[in-house]
Amino acid sequence: MSVNTHLTGLASDLVLSDTEKTGIATSITTLVTRLDAYFGKGITSHFQFGSYPRGTILPRKADNNSDIDYMIVFDTSDGQKKPQTYLDRLKKFAETKYSTSEIFQSSPTVVLSLNHIKFELVPAIYNYGYQIPSPASYWADWMSTDPVAANKSLQDKNVAENYKIKPLVRLVKYWNALKGYPFTSFSLEQYIIGKYFYSCSGLNDYFYAFWSGFDCPYDAPQSTKDKVVTATKYAQNAKDYEVNGYPVTAEDEIKKIVPAL
Repeated sequence: MSVNTHLTGLASDLVLSDTEKTGIATSITTLVTRLDAYFGKGITSHFQFGSYPRGTILPRKADNNSDIDYMIVFDTSDGQKKPQTYLDRLKKFAETKYSTSEIFQSSPTVVLSLNHIKFELVPAIYNYGYQIPSPASYWADWMSTDPVAANKSLQDKNVAENYKIKPLVRLVKYWNALKGYPFTSFSLEQYIIGKYFYSCSGLNDYFYAFWSGFDCPYDAPQSTKDKVVTATKYAQNAKDYEVNGYPVTAEDEIKKIVPAL
């Protein structure tokens, strides 16, 4: 075995199984039908976005909080409302159509928890582009988002980097889940998309490069900084062992960051 073999195998294990994909597809079909029947012309469109269509979602065996982001665009011809109005409408929809499921608001989304997957229902409006509710810390009620551009930027980066970016994202998100989600999944993806990977070939090279440059914001909690420092140390140890001809020891170090499932 080697670091690259472990990381490549693990990245493959972090892909949704065919059974999971089938279950999700069935749930999405049901959701589409129920949204259209319930809201009618009250919504103008709805669609998947986020990590699922980008191919970076983790299976539930690796991340219990794995979910499908689903955007519902409300009609505003009768006047644009506050985000909470649309959140209330989505919550009432979920409670009506999924009466036996766990449903709760996790601002700025409504979480619908099914047996095999969670949906995060995100209300949106269209105003020269899609807008979704802003976090509580923002000054405005709505913030712009471009899910199509986000998908394309990841796809372009993945192609440019010899199809190693999506596996790398899954590995880093797995570490993030193991450590209690010190970072948002989207912020990790954006960091990786924006990073320059110099002379990388194998997935091990990309993994080492990620940790050699990754750092926390200055105002991050000390616990988060400690987690990053520890992972960075293990990655550097693994790289050093590999360079010096100790592949088994190098793999042991890497497994301290991302153990086998």
